[in-house]
Amino acid sequence: MSYLQNDSNDPGEGCIFCRKANGSDDAAEHVLHRGQHVFVTLNLYPYNNGHLMVVPYTHAARLVDLSDEAAAEIMRITQQAIRVLRTAYNPQGFNIGMNIGSAAGAGIAEHLHQHIVPRWSGDTNYMTVLGSTRTIPEWIDETYQRLSPLWHQIAGTNKEPS
Repeated sequence: MSYLQNDSNDPGEGCIFCRKANGSDDAAEHVLHRGQHVFVTLNLYPYNNGHLMVVPYTHAARLVDLSDEAAAEIMRITQQAIRVLRTAYNPQGFNIGMNIGSAAGAGIAEHLHQHIVPRWSGDTNYMTVLGSTRTIPEWIDETYQRLSPLWHQIAGTNKEPS
């Protein structure tokens, strides 16, 4: 409840991703990694624990508006994120993708971003089906504390965890 009532989570004015990109406190912003063209952040309203987003610094609504280098870095960083999430949560699968445009379900349509959602068999239960409600057992700050050291340890090695 304190998370829901925290004023620092109020999006306020402007693009939330641009504010994160320009922020100076990565832990407060839940930014796990900063690359040359993109950064990785936790989703404030996750579908599952470990739900990450890879976000270009360029404020663009369409993938075709990114440089080739930024588009390539999205995929390279997505691979790194998968390595980290496998180590941290041992998921059985992943949903990876972008919702480009409001009609495609983008919650923040003006700044594209790629979702990486760890999945497990049976992770959809009666709460989701009947109540249209998700339960997330880990607080977002705990997720950040779990993933941050792993990012630095694993992501740069380009090796699958054993």
